[in-house]
Amino acid sequence: MGYKGFSDFRSDTVTRPTEEMRKAMYEAEVGDDVLGDDPTVKRLEELAADITGKEAGLFVPSGTMGNTIAVKLGSKEGTEIILEEKSHIYNFEAANMARYASVMPRPVESKNGRMKIEDIKGNIKTVLREHMPSTSMICLENTHNYWGGAVLPVEYIEEVKKVAKKSNLHLHLDGARVFNAATALKVGVKEITKHFDSVMFCLSKGLCAPVGSMLVGSREFIKNARILRKSFGGGMRQVGILAAAGIISIEKMTKRLEEDHIRARKLAEGIADLKGLTVDLNSVQTNFVMVELKNMNSTQFLDELKKEGVLALPFSETRVRFVTHNDIDDNDVERAIKAIRKMLK
Repeated sequence: MGYKGFSDFRSDTVTRPTEEMRKAMYEAEVGDDVLGDDPTVKRLEELAADITGKEAGLFVPSGTMGNTIAVKLGSKEGTEIILEEKSHIYNFEAANMARYASVMPRPVESKNGRMKIEDIKGNIKTVLREHMPSTSMICLENTHNYWGGAVLPVEYIEEVKKVAKKSNLHLHLDGARVFNAATALKVGVKEITKHFDSVMFCLSKGLCAPVGSMLVGSREFIKNARILRKSFGGGMRQVGILAAAGIISIEKMTKRLEEDHIRARKLAEGIADLKGLTVDLNSVQTNFVMVELKNMNSTQFLDELKKEGVLALPFSETRVRFVTHNDIDDNDVERAIKAIRKMLK
């Protein structure tokens, strides 16, 4: 049961810290992190680096800040970065690549968040001409928000890495939900992240921390990232009270994500036969269920759903997103199925 007694499927960002997190936050040993004195933050950063196979990590207030820092450091002013056309960095991060990195996006079309290798190759510009920007960076997103939690397989990532390496391009992962991807692929997260020069992952989505994301990469990369974090206003003082929750996110909450995936599948299968909507069961790979409405718009659907005590998120005029997470249990799933079937019977 979530927000004000609702079954809240709007996002996994609505998760609340667990009781164990609250206790850890209360008891956290803290210091001035800007001065390098917070032992809890240091432990979190070391843990994040270790689990992803990187040399160093940096705690940042948000995933957007983490991605912005990565783009700024991984690219070069006046160049292009290649990314999928529906990617979060391109569409939902306040044009930060233009505001702060002075780079131009080169969006590439896909059907499921997976750009074709030949399309990536075809958009790389290595010969600088006076009127054309060269390419400096490739960004992938795993899992993919717009494409309903779609997962990029390791084999695909390996192919993109070869392309990036051949052209000496920085390869960044927007891994806000990368632990969901690892869970779906049944691999350790390091098997995904080891192919990237930099990775951002969120602590405050399915991993239940109240605030924060991690940026990981080489020691030199993180050294420079720390400077940029300060310039963006992200340097915090006794922030170990937040880092304490993040430690539990990595050590414990990453291990329960399959429960969310199972519940998403249960929700999808519970409504897939209804004639008033379409659910592609093959697209339900992680904790997202995308519903395409046939006979009503999203606003009408969500208003009626709310009357039944269920919240979800509009994604377009006829598309609605449901996301499962730690604050959604089997009763919430049954409640949603019952409410939707009642509306569309």
